[in-house]
Amino acid sequence: MNTNSNSYTIIYASVMVIIVAFLLAFVSSSLKETQNKNVELDTKKQILAALNVKEVKDAEAEYNKYVKSDMLVNEDGSLTEYTGKFVTAFEKEAKENNRLHVFVAEVDGETKYVFPVYGAGLWGAIWGYVALNGDKDTVYGVYFSHASETPGLGAEIAGAHFQGEFPGKKTLENGEIALGVVKNGKVEKPEYQVDGISGGTITSVGVDAMLKNCLSSYKSFLTNNNEEE
Repeated sequence: MNTNSNSYTIIYASVMVIIVAFLLAFVSSSLKETQNKNVELDTKKQILAALNVKEVKDAEAEYNKYVKSDMLVNEDGSLTEYTGKFVTAFEKEAKENNRLHVFVAEVDGETKYVFPVYGAGLWGAIWGYVALNGDKDTVYGVYFSHASETPGLGAEIAGAHFQGEFPGKKTLENGEIALGVVKNGKVEKPEYQVDGISGGTITSVGVDAMLKNCLSSYKSFLTNNNEEE
């Protein structure tokens, strides 16, 4: 075959594209299990952070130490243990599988409940976890993160100062979700509300909506007075 011909060039380029595509697919497939495991460990670290367990070296061991079970909320507000594969995409779980996860943990001998929350900020997705005390009303800790909020402004939802405002706040007022974020300096109900981020109003509004929308999905459990195991 004439190596200087157009047909040779086209065939050669096509073969190279196929080979490279095959190699990329093989590498992606071989790394998928490791990537999934890393996502799982990162999710467990975030859950631990909501429980005020931070700077974790062995996420798997610490998670197993504190988190006793992954539960699903039934329509009547009771809980059923989830025995499937560990979930990281909780919004997809709720929308596609109609499953609401609650992580039951124990810290210093006291029961804590951890709820995944997710929503939208100014530029993209925001998410996190809210840990409540055994009374299912008082915040024990929170963790928030984001995909692309503005550094120094909306991105401060991931900072210790903002997250540190939540512990001790109440979640329910007359059976409705009252925990939320208001415009900076406009707190009227300090037992339920925290100050939004100065200069990050839209992200703060997003966190407020995220908390109210997601936690409202768990209202049957939060208002269920029966003691959960």
